[in-house]
Amino acid sequence: MTRNLIGAAVAAMVLASPAAADLVFPDLSYRTGPYAAGGVPFSDGYNDYFTLVNERDGGIGGVKANVIECETGYNTEKGVECYEATKGQGALIYQPLSTGITYQLIPKMTADGIPLHTMGYGRTSAANGKVFSHVFNYPANYWNGASGVINHLLEQNGGDLKGKKISLLYHNSAYGKEPIRTLEELSKKHGFTLKTLPVDHPGQEQKSQWLQIRRDRPDHVVMWGWGVMNQVAIQEAANIRYPMEDFIGVWWSGAEHDVAAAGAKADGYKSVTFHNVGDDFPVFDDLQEYVVDRGLAAGAGDNLGKVLYNRGLYAAMLAVEAAKTAQELHGTADIDAAMMRDGMEALVIDEAKMSALGMPNFGPSFNVSCENHGGLGLVGVTQWDADTKSWSLISGFKPTDGEVIGALVNEDSNAFAAENGIEERCK
Repeated sequence: MTRNLIGAAVAAMVLASPAAADLVFPDLSYRTGPYAAGGVPFSDGYNDYFTLVNERDGGIGGVKANVIECETGYNTEKGVECYEATKGQGALIYQPLSTGITYQLIPKMTADGIPLHTMGYGRTSAANGKVFSHVFNYPANYWNGASGVINHLLEQNGGDLKGKKISLLYHNSAYGKEPIRTLEELSKKHGFTLKTLPVDHPGQEQKSQWLQIRRDRPDHVVMWGWGVMNQVAIQEAANIRYPMEDFIGVWWSGAEHDVAAAGAKADGYKSVTFHNVGDDFPVFDDLQEYVVDRGLAAGAGDNLGKVLYNRGLYAAMLAVEAAKTAQELHGTADIDAAMMRDGMEALVIDEAKMSALGMPNFGPSFNVSCENHGGLGLVGVTQWDADTKSWSLISGFKPTDGEVIGALVNEDSNAFAAENGIEERCK
């Protein structure tokens, strides 16, 4: 009953207005290539949520959502080509799931007036809405992730990391390099020693890095990986008997396929997160009834509840709620990209709304504003249980170091504004 009341104001508005065209949500997917193991479940979740909204709710404010999928192979050049090929079809928002593609699209999409949502990835300083008018990275960004890791390690060590050794094993790309500056600043603040160990694409060869870790014997290892790099790293950690409880990854290093290859030896490995895990939420009953049982699932229907499926689902939910907000703001169901941007900037996600959507405690509460496109940056921690073969949320969504992160966001975004002649908004 509660779900039937969602968007009642929008539905009433739609009845009084002419029929609108489909609302277009491109999916720059990668179901092929070395990172397909992560790309497939994310796109399945992203597509399935829009299908659910169409089948269960009759669309968004009475208008059907149309997901246009374009394969990028996690290749930056192909990602830009997909954007150019789809932007003229009424695209409301893009979520490329790639930091490399994101960096190329920021100036293009800003010029074209189309919003870009890089949830938990991309250019972290885009959280500053005063500089980045069309880029959003709520509810958390890379630097929140780095701080969330350190906060958890502080908890493990009684609040004191002085003299501790931490090694960062990172994907040698723009993505993997994102947390380094933040961790350097946090090392100064908390007194730990940071050592960085790059891993070249795609990440299958890590013998030298783990030999170094075995020699250094760091107190903790932090991983910033993606794709096969994660699986290899966890297996290598098991090979040298590195304690899994001292090994923690960013949210792109904490899915089922990352730990499966190591079997029981992966037990206890951890990852930070900005959303919940598993399928114990009412929305999954609806997905089964309206999507899977009707043969409308984007994939085989076997990814429901997996970490990256949930992330795609969550991303789509945020896009739908932003679209609803845009419809309410502008008094029309037939929104365009400019209106969608406004909806994203006025988005409010609270626990009441999440519960009404069948997703209680699925993610943190946050508000978006002209100044803040990144939310509150709340981060939780998940842990792998090899016996049950499942992830569990072992920590609620907690604040990260706003002082350190805020200073870095301002420094980087202000430099970007100066380089590109951008005048601050929100004055």
